[in-house]
Amino acid sequence: MLSAATAAAALGLDAGLAVVAAKPRRRTEDPTPGYRRITIGEAEVIALYDGIWEKPHEAGFIGNASISDVKQALRAAGLSSAFVPIPISTFVVRLKGKTVLCDAGGGGQVQGYNSDSIFISGRMLDNLKAAGIRPEDIDTILISHFHPDHIFGLLGEDTNAPVFPTAEIIVAAAEYKFWTDASLTSRLPPWRQSLARRIQSVIPGWKNVLPVEGEDEVVPGIRFVSVPGHTPGHTAFHLSSGAEQLMISGDTAYVPALCLRHPEWHGAYDQDGPAAEVSRRRLLDRIVAEKMLVCGSHFPWAAFGRLTRDGAHYALDLHPA
Repeated sequence: MLSAATAAAALGLDAGLAVVAAKPRRRTEDPTPGYRRITIGEAEVIALYDGIWEKPHEAGFIGNASISDVKQALRAAGLSSAFVPIPISTFVVRLKGKTVLCDAGGGGQVQGYNSDSIFISGRMLDNLKAAGIRPEDIDTILISHFHPDHIFGLLGEDTNAPVFPTAEIIVAAAEYKFWTDASLTSRLPPWRQSLARRIQSVIPGWKNVLPVEGEDEVVPGIRFVSVPGHTPGHTAFHLSSGAEQLMISGDTAYVPALCLRHPEWHGAYDQDGPAAEVSRRRLLDRIVAEKMLVCGSHFPWAAFGRLTRDGAHYALDLHPA
């Protein structure tokens, strides 16, 4: 288990959250059920709830916006401004006889709490089973990027053993090369070094990991879409079936209440803020122009919606249940 400080640090946030003895009261209930099914053409897509970070406000969370600006944006989106809500979702796509998992959640290893913050992950496996899918049913896992809340669900907590040993794991080559570079650790800020060490000690030894170049179709009906900036190889997944489309956007719009209304804001979680902004605007414009459904790893549950554009800003209309 990670402390809240370590969890925040692993996500790229230089946040000093001290763990205290008494757990705070969680303000967000887990959804029941913790999965939701929709159809995209012939594809079945299942959102799986993995947890939530009720993140306290901190200066520098958005590098070019104040805490007051962040609170105002949350209120404008109809959310409480007491904390920043960052839910975690993963997605299963069933199409053409294949069962594909998109990201793996935090595996119960990205969590902690202090007096005004709580971070929970690890609900994904139970919700996967509740949706009628066993881990061994997963044929392929697509990874958007190597942040803990997206990959620690691949790793056994104490053993680092693969949780999905029979699944092929596909990731963008740029992301794989960056995090597995033996010289990387010394070039990273201290709060990201433990993540790099864990990746380098485990992932290169797995025979079922496939790094891929470009934006080809990686499984039937799903193409990689390069959206670098959040990490060097951050990737979205474009699902197309018949006349219908879904963009599984990963962390492109990390907190929609902030990143859609203010795509120019640079989060501390983005490794390269200006590059992330360029990628964000490009992907969001494509989603709007092609009128496709969109979902994201940290969208409000149940994660699916439609985008509209208002000048330089974007708005998310959540897809009704």
